[in-house]
Amino acid sequence: MNAPADRADAPEITLYTSAVCGYCVAAKNFLKSRGLEWKEVRIDLDAQAREHMVAQARRTSVPQIFIGDTHVGGYDDLVALHRSGRLEPLLSGDRA
Repeated sequence: MNAPADRADAPEITLYTSAVCGYCVAAKNFLKSRGLEWKEVRIDLDAQAREHMVAQARRTSVPQIFIGDTHVGGYDDLVALHRSGRLEPLLSGDRA
């Protein structure tokens, strides 16, 4: 489950990543520092997963981060969402 410890019904966090990606590591460290879990999808190992990511995100770079059905974007987008105060509501199931 990809939820804050106090929100078992929170939306799943999905990270599309590749092996050689500093921003992917940064995104995982950011989430880990907040006690969050996520599902990681390695697009460098799965061509179909890459196609799915591009279709959903309309971007080819990694990481691409989704919280539930909401496309957050990459690492910089995740941090910007946090700094604007809109990440916590999204993690709680409210759309940002």
